[in-house]
Amino acid sequence: MKKVAFHTLGCKLNFAETSTIGKQFLDDGYQITDFNSPADVYVINTCTVTDGADKECRQIIRRAQRNNPDGFIIVTGCYAQLRSDEIVEIEGVDLVMGSNDKYDIISHINQTKNAYPDVYVTPFEEITEFHSSYSTDADSRTRAFLKIQDGCDYKCTYCTIPKARGKSRSATEAKLLTEFKQLLAKGYKEIILTGVNVGEYGRDTGTSLSELLKKFIAVEGEFRIRISSIEPNLLTDEIIELTASSDKLCNHFHIPLQSGSNVVLRNMKRRYMVKKFISRITKINETIPNAGIGIDVIVGFPGETDEEFEKTYQLLSELKYSYLHVFTYSERPNTEALKIADVVPVRTRKERNGKLRELSQEKLRKFHQSLESKTLSVLFEHTDYNGKMKGFASNYGRVITIFDSEKTNRLTNIKITDNSMFE
Repeated sequence: MKKVAFHTLGCKLNFAETSTIGKQFLDDGYQITDFNSPADVYVINTCTVTDGADKECRQIIRRAQRNNPDGFIIVTGCYAQLRSDEIVEIEGVDLVMGSNDKYDIISHINQTKNAYPDVYVTPFEEITEFHSSYSTDADSRTRAFLKIQDGCDYKCTYCTIPKARGKSRSATEAKLLTEFKQLLAKGYKEIILTGVNVGEYGRDTGTSLSELLKKFIAVEGEFRIRISSIEPNLLTDEIIELTASSDKLCNHFHIPLQSGSNVVLRNMKRRYMVKKFISRITKINETIPNAGIGIDVIVGFPGETDEEFEKTYQLLSELKYSYLHVFTYSERPNTEALKIADVVPVRTRKERNGKLRELSQEKLRKFHQSLESKTLSVLFEHTDYNGKMKGFASNYGRVITIFDSEKTNRLTNIKITDNSMFE
């Protein structure tokens, strides 16, 4: 039997799409094997959010070559969409498929090593189709990721994603309801809604994310829904209040801030100012007790002076949230940010990253402390970690307790006694 191996870089959306491609290979008679094992075909689904993602992609290609010098190597995804000219120069690559073309990989495999790779990349202006995708969390077998939206119409000056994935587009409610019920029927108790800009869901089809959520929570059964990430300008009062009123919606939001300086936000061409972001955090804290809040922030963006960074640091010191995802700005080709003067030295970027990471650790510790004596709804994994089991609470707290197979893949109420119950 022919073997195929996958490696996925980047976001949960990429993992969902890799899973869909994997099903196509299974239907074509392939066996899926570990990427570090010999395989007939290697599929690398790439990301291009940062310069580091590009470098990692090149390293993964070389690893596939070591695993099987005769293997047929395919590179697809966002990096392939934007930088196919670079990928074709990497020794060993046989096929390059853009982000929209990845779903047609099977028909282009001939498993004959080529002197020069075949390239199939649809121009981003022509990407209009929505490709359904969902994946499962291989580590826990309890959580599934459902793609509801793709593409982005925003023009953030640091971002290449609109050119990698095309315009914002949504799946139909009917299609998503069918896929949602299929995942529940397979036994998954948490469905994570993914997309490039999830809050934009339905704007092209005459509905909205809140309307979709209402239809999902009306489905019978024991399950919960988590929103992967949502822009502050798209996180409406209705969504927050709906979350507060339903146990089927996780009391957890992941919200990009990017900067606590209005000057920097304008230079980034973000669609909100600091005041709007503060209002969303305040609304969540006032409406949903024990809510978990994650925040994305970028440090070292061009023009971010010491004073502007201090505004970000002070804001994040004062707000009540759970954790930060801190990204160091990296120059991306063909972005408007390259035209902005006052480039921040790399050393300064790293120093600012370190400061915010330390702040994040302190915020997470305080968040865990605030949950002592509270009872949380936790979905535990199947895996036995040396007599312990782990699971995510509704608010995204990572809870540890004594292993009990009866608790696996069940929404279980757990009383938090102290910080040691969190990973």
